[in-house]
Amino acid sequence: MFAGILLLSALYLGNLTGMGLILPDEPRYADIGRAMARTGDWVTPRLWGVPWFEKPALLYWMTGFGFRLGLGPETAPRLPVALLGLSFLLFFWLRLRKLWDATVASYATAILATSAGWLAYSHVAVTDIPMAVLFSSALLLSIPEKEDGQVNRTAIAALLALATLAKSLPPLVLFFPVVALDYRRLRLWLRPAPLAVFALVTLPWHILCGVRNGSAFWRVLFVEHQFGRFTSTAMQHVQPFWYYLPVLLLLLYPWFPLLLCIPRKSGDLKDYRLRILVAVVGFGFLFLSAARNKLPSYLLPLLPALCILIGLGVSRSRWRNAALVPCAALLGLLPAAAGVLPAALSAGIRSAQIPFAALALWLAAGLGIGAALTFAIRRKSLFAIAALTSLFFLWFQFAVFPGIDQAASGRPLWNAGHPACAPPLRRTILYSLYYYAGRELPACGILDQSALHVVR
Repeated sequence: MFAGILLLSALYLGNLTGMGLILPDEPRYADIGRAMARTGDWVTPRLWGVPWFEKPALLYWMTGFGFRLGLGPETAPRLPVALLGLSFLLFFWLRLRKLWDATVASYATAILATSAGWLAYSHVAVTDIPMAVLFSSALLLSIPEKEDGQVNRTAIAALLALATLAKSLPPLVLFFPVVALDYRRLRLWLRPAPLAVFALVTLPWHILCGVRNGSAFWRVLFVEHQFGRFTSTAMQHVQPFWYYLPVLLLLLYPWFPLLLCIPRKSGDLKDYRLRILVAVVGFGFLFLSAARNKLPSYLLPLLPALCILIGLGVSRSRWRNAALVPCAALLGLLPAAAGVLPAALSAGIRSAQIPFAALALWLAAGLGIGAALTFAIRRKSLFAIAALTSLFFLWFQFAVFPGIDQAASGRPLWNAGHPACAPPLRRTILYSLYYYAGRELPACGILDQSALHVVR
């Protein structure tokens, strides 16, 4: 147990500075938090000096606190998110042990902790892990230990309120199946204590920000970036209805073969705990798929519930060892991805050279290791493969982050010469360059070929 905690701590907290801030959102969110820490204005989010209302303030407060502690430009925004993603795993295990048993808790936690989605998004300072942690904590507390048992709706309301401060309305929509299944006790959800706690947590910031900034705050936050993301094509994230099917497999890598173990007999739904989990995952998946705009991270709030279902299925399945073999084999994709990912981020996946011969050898090696582990260890084979997965991901972070830094971050360009203007760049690198410059740079009049060479 102690060795597992040390390994996960290294996995989640190691090399947070190995790459500069990436993606379109991470440098912008981090700059807003840094501005709050610098100015002392914790109400109005400002991006490069301009009010910016696309998200509520919880992540900015976390980042600002990191800067107030004197942490660096990568650590200040990322460490709070990494600690939140890691600490949730402990609560996840403790709660599942109480709801089911130590075996189910350990299986589900091992799978979630070493899934690509939970790990990857715990390394970037965006709103999805804070929202997923708070929403999933509320979900776990809403599952009673006995079918007619009581739950602490006031604590649940507080967690949902914090989730709302992380990402506004989505956690409330995703929580709808829980209340719908508990419709006979709807009056308990609407009692003064839960409503008052929810209001006390969420309303002060919304009211203060609305008073200071007028109608623009309400229009941008709710009309454009809540309802608009569901219906509008102007957000640059429009994807087909089936988009989340392959994304789910990627987020669950390397464990997605275990989806075949999920309980699916009609009798399984007699268990009230499974009914809640299935309703949340099923409703959430359909709701998110129906939205016009989709990003892989939007599925993160469903990942813990899905891992519980997988853990339950694995604990009961006679075929769990057979299903674990392809999970180990899939680890063979990581060495190939280490060489492909930076090039794909820089010039697109079509330009990347995939080493098919080496990939086949790695997959075969993974298959052999998985078969040997499941045969030799049997009941402990899932934990052995989880440990192996952790080691592979830990190696991946140190081997690949420098390449991602060169391909997808503005940090190398800034460190190379502190440019006073911005050459033509993709917006992901451009926003990152602005972050390290501490301001929005004017466009260069003359193309700086040497600067472009740094980030190519």
